[in-house]
Amino acid sequence: MSQEIKGLPKGIRSSAARRLLVVCVDRDDDVGQKTGIQAPVVGRDACIEAAQRLALEDPEDADSNSMFAAIKIYEDLVSRGYGAEVVVVAGVPDRGVQADERIASQIRSVLEGRPADGAVIVSDGEDDESVIPVIQNVVPVVSVQRVVMNVSRSVEYSYAVLGKYLKMVAYDSKYSKFFLGVPGMLLLIGGIGTVMGYTTEIFAVLVSILGAAFLVRAFDVDRAWSNWTKPTPSGFVRMFTTVAGIILMLSSVPAGLSVAGLDIIEQNAELISIVSNRALVGQFVSGMLPILWVGLGTVFAGILLSNWLAGVRHHMADVLRLVVLGALYPTVSQFADVVIGGGSPFTLIPPLLAGLAATTVAAALLFRKFRGKRAAPAGGEAAQVK
Repeated sequence: MSQEIKGLPKGIRSSAARRLLVVCVDRDDDVGQKTGIQAPVVGRDACIEAAQRLALEDPEDADSNSMFAAIKIYEDLVSRGYGAEVVVVAGVPDRGVQADERIASQIRSVLEGRPADGAVIVSDGEDDESVIPVIQNVVPVVSVQRVVMNVSRSVEYSYAVLGKYLKMVAYDSKYSKFFLGVPGMLLLIGGIGTVMGYTTEIFAVLVSILGAAFLVRAFDVDRAWSNWTKPTPSGFVRMFTTVAGIILMLSSVPAGLSVAGLDIIEQNAELISIVSNRALVGQFVSGMLPILWVGLGTVFAGILLSNWLAGVRHHMADVLRLVVLGALYPTVSQFADVVIGGGSPFTLIPPLLAGLAATTVAAALLFRKFRGKRAAPAGGEAAQVK
């Protein structure tokens, strides 16, 4: 690691300012926060000690390099015959007005014991340089030196990191299945389709496979399925209830069609006319509703049972799913009746309020129960302490 410091202007030799104050600005007070050294730090030896301690506490902090750069500029000025002094001033962690006021106050206190005709500002960025107008109100600023860090072998490190990730993608099965497996399958299918002359059809297949792969990875379907199919009692219960629930939910569609759609299928009616027929839609919903609700209840009950077998202590959310599902059934059933018979929508209010009340009471009871279980160990420990 090396550093570049913009050289002092050559014309400074002929300047009338013979007493210069080299000021290293630390606006966010890293020196005080990380080393405990209170600013201002005055003098070459004190600044070297502060810079060394800051470098040991945080080797990646650029302020230590700025302090060493200020010391180097101080020694350069002394060798040219200037009556120079080096000082490190600091603000506050939050920066802002308080930091600028503190820096100005520190420079005034330093100038009381060591008068100077001008100041050389040393900083590591624009944030520290924003206090230059504040310092100019106290002492003329004759030069501003910015410390620029040059990190060697940065390109080599970047290539090393890139090579590490490429090796991970190529040889780690966790990543290669998606980043190499899916593109490889797409290329293979595309090549076979091109040879066979089914370019248009293969393109549709490739897009479908790519979209399915993105959906599986985006929603963690593969991880969820691997958790459900683990060879444990909870995994088998969750797998069975999930599959059974999905089958029941799918079978609710034929059940709804058997109530409202048998004549429609025979007559080959158009979809728009079916959807616009309120009675048919209501009959379809009413016919599929019981089996659909049983399927959802099977899935939710399986989650509750599998978590219980896995040793999960709190099942409040799992129980509330079943409560909400049961509380919504009367409202949805009444909605289907309203759609079929064209009744008043106000008939939905009683089952809706009843379901809301049941959900609220169940949530309150479950919250009190599980909160009591959490508080019980603390109370037991308190009793033992007594």
